[in-house]
Formats: sequence, structure tokens, C-alpha cells
Amino acid sequence: MQNIQTIKPAAFPPQLLEISEPPAQLYIRGVLPPKDAIYLAVVGSRKYTSYGKEVCEKIIRDLAGTNIVIISGLALGIDAIAHRTALEAKLTTIAFPGSGLNDSVLYPAANFNLAKKIIERGGTLISEFKPDFKATPYSFPQRNRLMAGISRGVLIIEAEEKSGTLITARLATEYNRDVFAVPGSIFSPQSKGIQQLLRLGATPVSSGEDILEHWNIKRESGIKNNGLRIMENCSEKEKKVIALLNEPITKDELIQKLALPIHEAHALISAMEIKGIIVESRGEMRMNF
Repeated sequence: MQNIQTIKPAAFPPQLLEISEPPAQLYIRGVLPPKDAIYLAVVGSRKYTSYGKEVCEKIIRDLAGTNIVIISGLALGIDAIAHRTALEAKLTTIAFPGSGLNDSVLYPAANFNLAKKIIERGGTLISEFKPDFKATPYSFPQRNRLMAGISRGVLIIEAEEKSGTLITARLATEYNRDVFAVPGSIFSPQSKGIQQLLRLGATPVSSGEDILEHWNIKRESGIKNNGLRIMENCSEKEKKVIALLNEPITKDELIQKLALPIHEAHALISAMEIKGIIVESRGEMRMNF
């Protein structure tokens, strides 16, 4: 991985200087995104459910083709899913581990290869802890304030009634950041914290489009601005999907009209979503150019 660099406040993303106790310096591996990047922190339970995983992947894929940067904490669970899905969707992602950035202490060790991929794909690892600092119980709440502070908003996927995820949400509120929460089952322990956030005024979301609309963000990708070029580079199966989406239809309808094996149809649709050619919004599939 790239060498560790030290940056001073003058080089910080400016929103980090707005928090009550900004760090004196930061250590980074990789490169910081351009100044016009919009940061969205995605956090949730380490003990995620299959629903939480699916929701996390869907919402991040919905954001493909934008200048949104996905922030998370490199932890096991929803954090790692958020980073991996961002990479698949060709979105920049930044990890704030609760440790220093030296290979020997990077936490958790199970996500070392994920950290390497983040840097290789143009993302960044950031920490205020010295490079050889080992993670401790207090270092995670401390780094959470940086994740909330650097972000325009925080997306909570799943959270138990007492969890570090709620600390990040509380800090986001203190810093006047948007807090988005994905509604879950009333019977799930991983939804108890979400219900609490919604009662306190968090914005409920069920898709990436909900976040884009809230922030009034328009997609500015080559895919959307040059539909003819994209059509030329599409496979015959992809062109069939495009032809079927002359008007928005549900995913089930699209799969039925494709007349392909179910697993093949799902793989095709997912690949086109990752490329940013199509998008699911409000329960319907539609073109993204």
C-alpha cells in the first residue's frame, strides 16, 4: 500500500474544521477526493441481517454515476459491505479505522485486503491516531466524530438500541448533518435503534434516489450525457433491457419480459446498475441516461 502521509488542517476537507474538536493533524494513505466531492457516511450493525446487507448494497448502487464519496469505518459488518459495494459501483470510498494505519496494527486485520483495494481504486484510509497505534475501545467513538464531521449526511442501515452506530448519528445531529435511516422490521433487534432515530426526526430512506432528491443532486456521468455511445458499447442482452425500459417498469416485470433464467436476469440487471446504465427508483427500473 502507499506510504503514510501527514496532513495539517489547511489541507483537511473544510467540513472537518467545523466540528468542536478538530484533529491537530491527520494521517492518510491514498489520495483525498476532489474538493467538490460530497461525503456520505454509511454505518450500521456488525451483526447485520440479510435485509440490512441487501438494503446497503441497493442504496449505494443507486448512487453510481454521482460524485458522492462513501465513508465508513472498515469494521466487520455493514461498514465492510458499504466499502465493497462502493468499489463495485465505481464510487470513491474512504475508510476511518479505529487504529493507526501501519500494516501491523490496521484494524480489523480481516479487512486488510479490503483496505488495499480501497487505496488501489483511488480511495483513502484516514486516521488521527499515530501510525503504530493499536485499536482500543475508546478509539472507535473518537473516530466516529471524524466520520460524522467530514460527511454531509450519515446513512444508518441497522442499529441496535445501544450501539456505536447511534453515537455516530448523535454526533451528526450535533454537527448539523443530515441523518438518514432505513426503516426495518419492528421485530428485529437491529431495528430498535432505527426506530429511535426516526422518532427523533431522522429522514427515512429506501433508495439512493431518496438521498439524491433530498440533496437536489443530478447525475453528471458520461453514461447519462452520452446515451448513444453507451448503446454502441452494450451487449445484445443489455440492449434488450434498454428497449424494454422505454417506460419504467418493476424489476419483476423486467425479469419476466427478458425471458432469461432468473439468476442470469438478476446478474444482468445488477451489472447494468453498477455501470450506471439503469437505476431502480421508487420500486421501478428506469434508464439512467
